[in-house]
Amino acid sequence: MQNSKQEYRLEMTGISKSFGVVSVLENVNLRVKPGEIHALLGENGAGKSTLMKILSGVHQKDSGKITLDGVEINPKNTHDGQVLGISVVYQELSLVNDLSVAENIYLHKLGASKFWMNWKQLTAEAQELIDSLGFTINASAKVRSLSIVQKQVVEIAKALSEDTKVLVLDEPTTVFGPIDTQKLFDNLFRLKKKGVSIIYISHHLEEIFKIADSVTVLRDGVDTGSMAVADTDTDGVIRLMIGRELKDLYPARHAEIGEEPIFEVKNLTARDTIVHDVSFSVRPGEVLGVAGLGGSGRTEMAKLIFGAHKKKSGTLYLNGKEIKTDTPVCAVGHQIGFVSEDRKEEGVFLPLSIRRNISMTNFNPISGRLGFINIDHEYKNVLELIEKLKIKTPSSEVNVKNLSGGNQQKVALAKWLSIKSKVILIDEPTRGVDVGAKIEIYNLINAVAQKGVGVVVISSDMPEIMGISDRILVMHKGTIYGELAKEDFSEENILRYSIGQPLKQEQLN
Repeated sequence: MQNSKQEYRLEMTGISKSFGVVSVLENVNLRVKPGEIHALLGENGAGKSTLMKILSGVHQKDSGKITLDGVEINPKNTHDGQVLGISVVYQELSLVNDLSVAENIYLHKLGASKFWMNWKQLTAEAQELIDSLGFTINASAKVRSLSIVQKQVVEIAKALSEDTKVLVLDEPTTVFGPIDTQKLFDNLFRLKKKGVSIIYISHHLEEIFKIADSVTVLRDGVDTGSMAVADTDTDGVIRLMIGRELKDLYPARHAEIGEEPIFEVKNLTARDTIVHDVSFSVRPGEVLGVAGLGGSGRTEMAKLIFGAHKKKSGTLYLNGKEIKTDTPVCAVGHQIGFVSEDRKEEGVFLPLSIRRNISMTNFNPISGRLGFINIDHEYKNVLELIEKLKIKTPSSEVNVKNLSGGNQQKVALAKWLSIKSKVILIDEPTRGVDVGAKIEIYNLINAVAQKGVGVVVISSDMPEIMGISDRILVMHKGTIYGELAKEDFSEENILRYSIGQPLKQEQLN
């Protein structure tokens, strides 16, 4: 047996961390070998992100020891971590929207020269790095103009722009479709061959069994086990994560679906995005899935319906009557809700409390005759939603920025569930949400549908979209390319439509 200095690139032993009286990590151990993909799993709030922030220098441990290549390290800030060769791609994007892609990738180099920057060379190097990853993004473009998928790629390129020994990826594929996900995996295998140690955090357990060599599981701030991936299975990992068996990930649907559409979209075309000639309907009680590859126009379509993008032509109908949603205010007035895929930028107000986030969409149910907010009614409504969505928080007054990513997602959902929506558009409902909490959200979607609401769910996760939908629309190049009835659901059929390939009759039941 080799000694630990030779066997492991990174060792974190006995790591403990508390914030005030709240213990977040207790005696946690994590060991990663050179050239290893090591999965770090756990429910939201289990301590995964805190452990990685200690590694990168964002937080300082209360106790324990960290060694890198056999040398003890104590990074005091993120700069220390970067100098040591620790690169982290966090779940929440941290790009500067008004800078170019190249400037974001090499942000650490800006100002390094005492005289001038060679902008042409900087942009060329950034373009070469992005091209090497297999993605098509203009390095000169402003980050603000990019899709969320492209922004995620820029974050990864930024992490790889330095001499990296340990690469941490926190939920990197939540916005990726299957093709982009495979591109990422190919890059990870390439880095693995170069000896880079990769710590991979994901709630997509099927990814772990495709790419990881080892896995460590956290539950409530304690590591419950580390093992080779070959020595376990999905059920074994889930037991370690949540302490119980997990059956029926996609709950049975019992909603009664109406005969006539509650909401119709006819020939909808955007003024400034790729969305064109989109037509579909959703019935009360129905969960309508929308699939498609990144860049197919799924999110842009939802924003167009909600009034966040400008319409060129087309008509919307609610209960058979034509409506206008030229702005989000108009959409909300017609009781149409929208849960954005980008919760940090568009889904929640991070500096505000959970209570304020949930209440702001609709003050009518919690206001008296003169328009003043009835505090008792507000708290009752907010606390009911916190309990229903199982948002982990000691109080409704906690600012949303202090919640884990998954709990922020639940607040984004709660915000729109606080109004009596007739139609709700949900973009990536379980992005960054752990396997246990996913069931809670699926049950919630089912409960909303049972009330006769028309639910439109956009998801990059094909098992998810098949598991929760009654019908699936597939987008390609900005329009609806195909529609699948439940008996025709399959990953192959969705992918064929996604790449613009028609299905043969024998591929449909």
